[in-house]
Amino acid sequence: MPDNLVEITNLTKKFADKIEPAVDNITTTIEKGKITGLVGPDGAGKTTFIRLITRLLLPTEGEITLNTDDIGYMPQQFGLYEDLSVQQNLDLYADLQGVTGKERKKTFEKLLKFTSLTPFTQRLAGKLSGGMKQKLGIACALISKPQLLLLDEPSVGVDPISRHELWSMVQELLKEGITVLWSTAYLDEAAQCENILLLNKGKLLYEGNPADLTQKTKGRVFLIKETTVNKRQVLKQVLNEKGIIDGVIQGSSIRILTDSKNKMPNYPEIISVEPRFEDSFIDILGGGPGGESKLADMIETKEKTNKPIIEAKNLTKMYGDFAAAKDINFSVKSGEIFGLLGPNGAGKSTIFKMMCGLTRPSSGEAVVKGLNLETASGKARSNIGYMAQRFSLYRPLSVMQNLKFFSGVYGLKNKEQKEKIDRIIEIFQFEKYLNINSGELPLGYKQRLALSCAVMHEPEVLFLDEPTSGVDPITRREFWTHINNMVEKGITIMVTTHFMDEAEYCDRISLIYKARAIAIDTPDELKNMAKTNKNPDPTMEDAFIELVNKNEKANSVN
Repeated sequence: MPDNLVEITNLTKKFADKIEPAVDNITTTIEKGKITGLVGPDGAGKTTFIRLITRLLLPTEGEITLNTDDIGYMPQQFGLYEDLSVQQNLDLYADLQGVTGKERKKTFEKLLKFTSLTPFTQRLAGKLSGGMKQKLGIACALISKPQLLLLDEPSVGVDPISRHELWSMVQELLKEGITVLWSTAYLDEAAQCENILLLNKGKLLYEGNPADLTQKTKGRVFLIKETTVNKRQVLKQVLNEKGIIDGVIQGSSIRILTDSKNKMPNYPEIISVEPRFEDSFIDILGGGPGGESKLADMIETKEKTNKPIIEAKNLTKMYGDFAAAKDINFSVKSGEIFGLLGPNGAGKSTIFKMMCGLTRPSSGEAVVKGLNLETASGKARSNIGYMAQRFSLYRPLSVMQNLKFFSGVYGLKNKEQKEKIDRIIEIFQFEKYLNINSGELPLGYKQRLALSCAVMHEPEVLFLDEPTSGVDPITRREFWTHINNMVEKGITIMVTTHFMDEAEYCDRISLIYKARAIAIDTPDELKNMAKTNKNPDPTMEDAFIELVNKNEKANSVN
């Protein structure tokens, strides 16, 4: 029996302003020398659980026995100083942890090499890409050579290539005997852990090998192959059927989960497929949110046109000699979902800001509904909704104050404004949060509020820059139910995401790498481009990595 580095008995944490415990009577252990995944929906208690282990919080009841005093901790929010350089952050953490002399120099050299940050020691932390920030955060947590490393969602907002690098780093740490507790919103990561703890509403629902949980949905997962009609309409229809507890778009197909084994729905071209960990995760939490969207229901249907709604024409943005975006060209049809994918720092957000008129191009044009947004009037801009990558609302303002402010900015007044706000409050169940500052909301509710403020004025064009970053799979499904139904109402949507399964919802995708578009096509065609003898059936994540690597190799030869 392996040694337990952490032993937890009847652990409970209650906060004075909350009725339900954040952590509710949990008894478990964390085994030495292994990686344990901590998963669960937003508000499940994951961060509270980790902070209790670090002793940053004290339990209301129960006990935590730590069989080590050497603990490294990387919090969910970037815990570094963005106005300090990489080296200055390392120096600060070394000072705090009493690492000095020759040991300090040796530790820095090892960590910088380990994280591939050696060339960037003088760069400000705030100027690093998302993946590099996370690597620096891990490096700072490792300065004291801990026996136990606690990582609270280290891969949030990080592209697939950087996520693979982070995972490889953690695998190397395991070889050195470090025990890791890894909280994650990415269930493919959780599936690779040796053990998982699945929390919901503070309770421990499952503990054990992820593969054992995955097998609980065997015989209940099916793929409706290449639907010839609108895939969003098919998904909505399927999700409204009795016995279907989850469904997602997978390219031109629909992947569904039923409530009982071998209950194959009556669709042509339907096959049984192997379950994934995510299927069992959704199942144990009671299923997905269904196919209806009250948010889309409140939006009037837009008139579709054959003309392009969004156009990028040789769009370029230079900062001195540095190209943030170079010769970007695409057009988006009315009622289409168009995705931008790419590694951190590839230029996606820069392209987005130019398309919205928030950043002036160095050359080229960003055109929405035939108007160049550099010169368009405020009235023309009112046809656009924008949800930024980073939470873009006013954090010191309450939920109600944000709703009033943004509805007013978008021209809603008097009775119409009140009715829209009341409807939004009902749809997203904001009642208990109305007087809470938006910066203090749980992440899922922050994202819901940001989406609400972007669509209250019923825009014809909606820009969503990583709208589901960091939220759990059920909340992500809720968002895509809204997105799919809004598109069916004729709204045209551009979206970026680091969740490759979400990219499957797009009608077409442009893959951006090093400021240029290296591929543009449907999700299925991009996967076809990435087929190899070793991998004849690539996932969207496989395609992302393969196409980026192919481009990198081609450019290195040239």
